[in-house]
Amino acid sequence: MEFQDFVDFANKNKTCYLATVEGNQPHVRALGMWFADDNGFYFQTESVKSMTGQLRKNNNVELCFTEGMKVMRIMGKVEFVNDEALKARVLEERPFLKDFIMSPKDPILVLFRVVSGEAYFWTMANNMKESMIERLRFTAE
Repeated sequence: MEFQDFVDFANKNKTCYLATVEGNQPHVRALGMWFADDNGFYFQTESVKSMTGQLRKNNNVELCFTEGMKVMRIMGKVEFVNDEALKARVLEERPFLKDFIMSPKDPILVLFRVVSGEAYFWTMANNMKESMIERLRFTAE
């Protein structure tokens, strides 16, 4: 099992669930991941959302991607990305953002990526054997 296996699965199944924590209360929401590569799993959000504040206070997250009965779980740490070229790219690739984000310099636009953690796949074949599932620890480049 290689990190690329997780990148490929995420890019094929971009809708995921992301869990944050505020105090001792978990918060889960469905998100469309932007893309994944050797540098991590990238997301775009807005500075006014409660998720952004939660991530700034506690950068631990869990992601869950699914394809049929196959589940990929990632527990990791978020890093905010302040890269104007990437912000311009997200505005091109996600044109719906242009309705409320004017430019890559707009402070409402927030990019973040999951850069390190642990990932594994779960299927019914390993149901009831969670502690025996092979896990991959990763740190993105």
